[in-house]
Amino acid sequence: MTHPAIIFMRLMAPLPLSWLRALGALAGRVLYVLAAPRRKVVLTNLALCFPDRSEAEREQMARKSVILFCQSWLDRAWLWEGDPSVVRSRLRVVGAVHELEGRTPTILFAPHFYGLDAGGTALTQMLDRPFTSIYTPQPNPKIDAWIKDGRRRFGKVRLFYRADGVKAIASSLREGELLYLLPDMNFGPQESIFVPFYGVQAATVPSLSRFAKLGRAKVVPVTIRLTPEGYDVQVHPAWQDFPTDDVEADTARMNRELQGYIDSMPEQYYWVHRRFKTRPPGEPLIYTR
Repeated sequence: MTHPAIIFMRLMAPLPLSWLRALGALAGRVLYVLAAPRRKVVLTNLALCFPDRSEAEREQMARKSVILFCQSWLDRAWLWEGDPSVVRSRLRVVGAVHELEGRTPTILFAPHFYGLDAGGTALTQMLDRPFTSIYTPQPNPKIDAWIKDGRRRFGKVRLFYRADGVKAIASSLREGELLYLLPDMNFGPQESIFVPFYGVQAATVPSLSRFAKLGRAKVVPVTIRLTPEGYDVQVHPAWQDFPTDDVEADTARMNRELQGYIDSMPEQYYWVHRRFKTRPPGEPLIYTR
């Protein structure tokens, strides 16, 4: 039996985009009021990262961010279930697209903006080149299968679990597959190092530097902006002098570069995530009940 959430998304897929966005805005306003713990996470993140903004400004940013979160989630209905021609018409890829041509080992550094799945869909639809990404399984097997099918809908896409290790991913890079990598989340202390993110020590997975070195790959950042017409997928020029022999310095640079991308559209970043949950030894917890 199909999960009710999947049935709902399939029913939403044919609707005009303006209708879906209006529904997402309504859901976001309701969620902001009712989901007090998550609202507190967003406000805490913004207070840490934008201390120069007033409390009223940060609250306005938080409300907008939660609305965008809901709108982007509903957009997965048409991204994964909609007519392919409609999907194509709502996705625009701009910038240094030439960086993705050929078979040069390439990592797409795709930070957690709310449009991250739209970015993956746009690029796999447009490029005749195999893709690899790392996938965190969902607790519900039906939802898990639906998400995996959605992310593999277009092109040639392989999904590795984080537990699969680095060898297969490094091998796929060397063979010319594009790695769509999202390393800017807190995955706990086991394999993280502490580097600054907006001036706060943040547990950060150094996988971007390590995969670039193992795969002998260049790093091409990709940022995705939600727009009234759909999504703009911006391909940035490849980073120069990356990676180096200093993993910590590379990871700190990743966070500095990320800050610049966030500053251009701060409400669209994934502030609903407890980015600073893991603290350096001896430092107090940030997210308290």
